[in-house]
Amino acid sequence: MIDIKDFISNIPSFLLLEKYTSPWSITEDIKEIIKAIIPNLGADFNIENGIAIHKSAVLEQGITLKGPIIIMDNCQIGANAYFREGVFLDSFVKIGPNTEIKNSMIFSHTAVAHLNYIGNSIIGRNVNFEAGSIAANHYNERTKKRIYVSFNNKIIDTGLEKFGALVGDNSRIGANGVLSPGTLLEKDSIVKRLELIEQCKEK
Repeated sequence: MIDIKDFISNIPSFLLLEKYTSPWSITEDIKEIIKAIIPNLGADFNIENGIAIHKSAVLEQGITLKGPIIIMDNCQIGANAYFREGVFLDSFVKIGPNTEIKNSMIFSHTAVAHLNYIGNSIIGRNVNFEAGSIAANHYNERTKKRIYVSFNNKIIDTGLEKFGALVGDNSRIGANGVLSPGTLLEKDSIVKRLELIEQCKEK
């Protein structure tokens, strides 16, 4: 069992994530998680077609939103950002211009700069992704695309071909850094600029 509370603090209770025993089970079910929450959101949200945006959030021009999506209070979304297939942004998250977020949860006070991609991932609080950094979710270059993760000196089979990363609070991802599919980063991790994180080799 991988408890995301060991990686991320102060997860909002309304997400009801306690029943999930792995981060990839959360990303697999993220659409249903978000759909279940939206009807319970208050009048502070503008809600339409499965997309809920807090009235204090700032969205620039040219943004594409494909629900279900929840954007919480005081978020800032840069021009031409692209959200799809289930996205939850916690309070005070910043997403830069031309960044794509897919099937992911991003927790409070995290910043994802311009020209980034975050796929099928769970990103903790107060994390910073510099420009061009990637949380990849699929091994396009491998013959066997099944994703395994390394945890507590054990290799765990996710059973999936799409899972990105679990990134702990206060981590820093340098410009053009790449988190390979199945990356688990503890709290306060540092990924250097241009660094590739690949925790499990091809099986």
